[in-house]
Amino acid sequence: MTDSHESPDGAPRRTGPVAWVLLLPIHVYRKVISPLLPPTCRYYPSCSSYAVDALKTHGAIKGLALAVWRLLRCNPWSSGGIDPVPPRRPRRKASGTPAHHSSAEE
Repeated sequence: MTDSHESPDGAPRRTGPVAWVLLLPIHVYRKVISPLLPPTCRYYPSCSSYAVDALKTHGAIKGLALAVWRLLRCNPWSSGGIDPVPPRRPRRKASGTPAHHSSAEE
């Protein structure tokens, strides 16, 4: 299991400790339980892959919320399809002062 994931700017991000703990049962499920069940995935990537990607991309809180929402949508009445994890939005700059203000501009 890797503990980093690339951020949108290409720099590696470390998975937080809470997200790392949430990844453990997913990896146990994928190694122990999933091989015993028939393939019934309606979505691509599978729900467990989606959960891992969501936790690594968005962290524990938002990643868990995305994973739970995906599991709730995975049911016999769902048409399924391709459903990637949404990309992480860049953080906004604090407002108040211009980001690139220099004394040469005055």
